[in-house]
Amino acid sequence: YRFFGEPVVEACVENGASCIDISGEPQFLEGMYLKYNEKAAEKGVYVVGSCGFDSIPADMGVLYTRDKLKGTLTAVESFLSVKSGPEGVAVHDGTWKSAVYGLADEDSLKKLRKQIGYAPVPVVGAKLKKRGFLFYSPEFKEYCITFMGSDGSVVKRTQRYLHTELQQTPVQYGAYVTLGGLGTVIKLMFMGMLFLLLVKFNFGRKLLTKYPKFFSGGYFTEEGPTQKQMDGTSFTMTFFGEGYSEGQDPQKGKPNVKICTEVKGPEPGYIATPIAMVQAGLSLLEDAASLPKRGGVYSPGAAFSKTKLIDRLNKRGVEFSVISKPEV
Repeated sequence: YRFFGEPVVEACVENGASCIDISGEPQFLEGMYLKYNEKAAEKGVYVVGSCGFDSIPADMGVLYTRDKLKGTLTAVESFLSVKSGPEGVAVHDGTWKSAVYGLADEDSLKKLRKQIGYAPVPVVGAKLKKRGFLFYSPEFKEYCITFMGSDGSVVKRTQRYLHTELQQTPVQYGAYVTLGGLGTVIKLMFMGMLFLLLVKFNFGRKLLTKYPKFFSGGYFTEEGPTQKQMDGTSFTMTFFGEGYSEGQDPQKGKPNVKICTEVKGPEPGYIATPIAMVQAGLSLLEDAASLPKRGGVYSPGAAFSKTKLIDRLNKRGVEFSVISKPEV
């Protein structure tokens, strides 16, 4: 999307067509907001980015968790677990290249955000503690790391919109991914350090993009996954939410209600992503009365919070459910 996405957005906006994409690149997504939000609003069209696995499960999952809690949800942490069959997991190297170019150009994203001039999102309720980059989760009995994808930035954009435009209580959010045991952690840390070292230099980026299979330990390939690999892979995203019961002031005292929800589905990149994208497209067409009043460039949660998108996804195999609602 960094190299080829903008002409599509520009053509759609100029010709009065709404547009969705499956980008997971914050720089592209937020760049399109800066450039085309006002034009899209004038034309009455909706440009909704990140409508694939990045970041519909996370963004809509937070809203689902909020709606299922009796009270005010103030903080959520999500944990992504990907399970694979005997054939293992593979991802096409296009995703790898997005990560290479995105990390190499981090400074531009900071400048872009300054240009946009985002209003800070207020912290309501107890401040969500930031975890270390690597930690052990007793709930999953696995090591976990911060999720490096676009989910965190997409959810924040949604929460900012819902707070500023609809006066809803903003939800703090932390995104993590489970890794497994110590052996996996050591292997991934070695590959991660090599990646971060090489991505800083032009020759390093050339090496990373030329030999994705070697530098990712076979995970990213030019061929992408086989049908057997896709059939054997699934994901679960677990959300742990906390907040304040009905009638309780979220600005006073500690959170006194918790909730655990889940979004699960088939292989994320090539099966769940098209399901999410097509259902987002149908929501754009068929739930028009429930979309934001004016057009513009939106995150999925901002565009679809009042639509039937979650119901549509549930019927197509990307399932949202409540796991538990512990009492006070």
